[in-house]
Amino acid sequence: MEPKIVLDTLWVLITAMLVFFMNLGFALVESGFARSKNTVNILSKNFIVFAVASLAFWAVGWGLMFGNGTGFVGLQGLFGIHGADNSPATGEAYVGVYSSISWATVPLLAKFFFQLVFAGTAATIVSGAVAERIKYISFIVFSFVLVAIMYPVTGHWIWGGGWLASLGMWDFAGSTVVHSVGGWAALAGVLLLGPRLGKFKDGKVNPIPGHNMTSAVTGALVLWLGWFGFNPGSTMAADPEAIARILITTNSACIAGILTSTATAWIFLGKPDLSMTINGSLAGLVAITASCAFVSVESSLVIGAFAGVIVVFAVIGFDKLKIDDPVGALAVHLANGVFGTLCVGLFAEDRFIPKTTGNGLFFGGGTGLLTSQLIGIAAVGAFTFVLAFVVWYIIKQTLGLRVSETEEIEGLDMGEHGMEAYPDFGKTVG
Repeated sequence: MEPKIVLDTLWVLITAMLVFFMNLGFALVESGFARSKNTVNILSKNFIVFAVASLAFWAVGWGLMFGNGTGFVGLQGLFGIHGADNSPATGEAYVGVYSSISWATVPLLAKFFFQLVFAGTAATIVSGAVAERIKYISFIVFSFVLVAIMYPVTGHWIWGGGWLASLGMWDFAGSTVVHSVGGWAALAGVLLLGPRLGKFKDGKVNPIPGHNMTSAVTGALVLWLGWFGFNPGSTMAADPEAIARILITTNSACIAGILTSTATAWIFLGKPDLSMTINGSLAGLVAITASCAFVSVESSLVIGAFAGVIVVFAVIGFDKLKIDDPVGALAVHLANGVFGTLCVGLFAEDRFIPKTTGNGLFFGGGTGLLTSQLIGIAAVGAFTFVLAFVVWYIIKQTLGLRVSETEEIEGLDMGEHGMEAYPDFGKTVG
């Protein structure tokens, strides 16, 4: 086996492991931003969701996303990991943008695992937005459907050689494919669930603070580290120059988001709110994900800076609309997933853009590219939100979506799991 093939395969697998590690980051951020009485529930959701996603993506999702088929959906290799693979990023006929050999030389199972951890991330995004009032079984069922059907269909449009790829839309590492899809699916669930008890009183927003900011900061740092697999790993090839630059654009957007979200909160809320700083870092990372390979370091700083401002006003805006999102997932992943996708059209530079032919992937920046990005955002958003709303509604009518009022007040840890995260907390020693 050629040394380059070995290196590319190792690179793909190691970065995929970093993305897998992000499950811990999401678990820590979400549980830290929630109340202590719901900690076990949130940790359990974040633990089981990757198992559910793995089964769904193996059984159905991979074939729908990457199997040969129409511009709308894959039709071959639907059950299990087999069949033709026509992804523009992994297909046999496609020569890698960042590699002198075809990315198809990376073994199929390595490509599958890399794509799997991305699919699992989309499902995890939903967990935080619906936290503290959703039934455990309902979240599990929705996660399976999301990864088996919703995520791979729109993923096929962009990453599987579908109609948006042919139109010229580009989303390098998933601002839309992963983050916006998770955000749209979460928004549909939040609207049907309704706000937590006590969140909105007499027309005013009643803040419900999280219980453990140490956990939240630790989780954010884990996610920051994981993103160094998420974005550079999407090269699918161990190209030193490309992965180094993508790593720096990713980091630059993150640090810019941290600084501007902190400053924005300080100016408009009166204090440098740590939760806003944390979400600012994640907003910068989400926003740079689509364009990280196609922009300069200077542009990445601008993208991250805007993302940090956007996330603060998005959190405030969702609260004003009485849309209750305990962790700010909608502001981070939906708002900045959309913004980040637009940034490809706004900031991509010809010197970084692959000039491929024959597959309609990318023919340079400008107005045409921005139009393609807008069409992609609208199409993916409409499809995902409508289908997610239907799925959530069916679950609501059958299994039920929300726990009882008594269970919500007492906490989902005891009601759903029969245990507490901190059983000795607050107890005196007799």
